[in-house]
Amino acid sequence: MWHNEGMNNHQIGLLVILFGLILILGGALIWTGAFSWFGRLPGDIRIESENVRVYIPITSMIVISLALSLLLGIINRLFG
Repeated sequence: MWHNEGMNNHQIGLLVILFGLILILGGALIWTGAFSWFGRLPGDIRIESENVRVYIPITSMIVISLALSLLLGIINRLFG
């Protein structure tokens, strides 16, 4: 059986709402083209030929990793 020591139902509900709002915001940004930079930063590898396209977004993934680490750190301080 699942035992919840650290968070009560109110906190879990707020966390689910927060994640939902983040997903809605992210979807709206993708839909409007705000992430058109993804894969086009300096350091991202793009190899295109007649038959093959290879994208290795190294720098873009580092930026996203830093942003998610910051976001999860803030959430941990608020709810942890």
